[in-house]
Amino acid sequence: MIKQWLMNADRKQMAWAILAALALGSVGLYALAHSSKKVPVFPTFQVKRGEFLDVIQFRGELKAMKSQTIIAPANAGDLQILKITSDGTQVKEGDVVVQFDPSQTQQSLAQYQSTLKSAQAEIEQIRAQGRLTVEQDTTAVVKARYDLAVAKLDASKSEIVSKIDGEEAKLKVADAEQSLRQAETQLKSDQSVDVSAIDSKKQASKKANYDAERARKSLAGMTLKAPASGTISLLNVWHNGSETPFKAGERAWPGTAIAELPDASSLRVTARVDETERGRLAVSQPVTLQLDAIVDRQFSGKVERIGTIASSDFSAGWPFSRNFDVEIVLDQSDPRLKPGMTVQVTVIVDRISDAITIPAQASFVKSGQTVVYLWNGSAFEERAIQIGRRSRDRILVANGLRSGDLISLKDPTVKE
Repeated sequence: MIKQWLMNADRKQMAWAILAALALGSVGLYALAHSSKKVPVFPTFQVKRGEFLDVIQFRGELKAMKSQTIIAPANAGDLQILKITSDGTQVKEGDVVVQFDPSQTQQSLAQYQSTLKSAQAEIEQIRAQGRLTVEQDTTAVVKARYDLAVAKLDASKSEIVSKIDGEEAKLKVADAEQSLRQAETQLKSDQSVDVSAIDSKKQASKKANYDAERARKSLAGMTLKAPASGTISLLNVWHNGSETPFKAGERAWPGTAIAELPDASSLRVTARVDETERGRLAVSQPVTLQLDAIVDRQFSGKVERIGTIASSDFSAGWPFSRNFDVEIVLDQSDPRLKPGMTVQVTVIVDRISDAITIPAQASFVKSGQTVVYLWNGSAFEERAIQIGRRSRDRILVANGLRSGDLISLKDPTVKE
């Protein structure tokens, strides 16, 4: 019995030994087979089926189609900014946006008011002196008329007095008439001189009053207020050797546009596209917008207008290109939005499902045809492909590849 048990135990140990040997052999063969398989030395991409997005991308700029411009007073002389609202500040109608130094304008106003008072005082003085002169001239005329009447009365007695006395009386009448004419002439002359002098002083008074009124308006213009509620957008102006917004302490020239108060409802993305892109766009087409200055949010919108006539783009440098204007309206609003922001516009013009797509960097042009380098397990082999479409950095492959293929992202035939 014991001998039988020992024989069974030996058989079991022998079976386990054989199984262990077979397992070790399989592992060894597997390791040997895989140790001989090569690994690509270049970065690769495994081809998969998925959705291909045919997109157009172009740059644009955010602009306000409607805005109110805040301008420095036009007739204020030298202007120095005491206080200015920061760019992007939310303001209400009537809030102070810019405060200029009013001291010089106040001095000018005081001077013009003093000149006006002096001119008015001189007019009153001339009028008073004129009234006195006219009264004196009028008295002289009245006396001359009286003297003439007396002389004529004496002359009427010539028939009853001697001939000599009669002639003497006639001479007195002539003298009295001459004196009357002189008195009347003097009266008219003095009246005319007074009127001329008063007119001259009135002109000086009008000019002083005009200057004072202009200074008062300029003084009121030293404080620029928001004409409506909104977000202040300071304008870039070329001064001090660069194009920047004005700051407190700087000087501005009269009539300068300092800031804008854009109408938020009129904000649009404006861009320019070439003829091939224009032909693939349509009004009301949805777009995706990414503003460079607002990285934490993506906006959506739609094409609102597409230009029908190409125009020259002078901002692109020589030679000037001709392209089409495009306007895009945003679907959302954000208090951070302001004119001048740059935008990346993405338009999906088509979607193709279950497509073979590869990165553009995985395709190469050789002998006039597009090829890829396919990994066959031990090396890369060149294979021609047929391109269906290109979109940004992706290629839709119509023929030449299948799902699961491994292709190189670099040209393995080019030595580094």
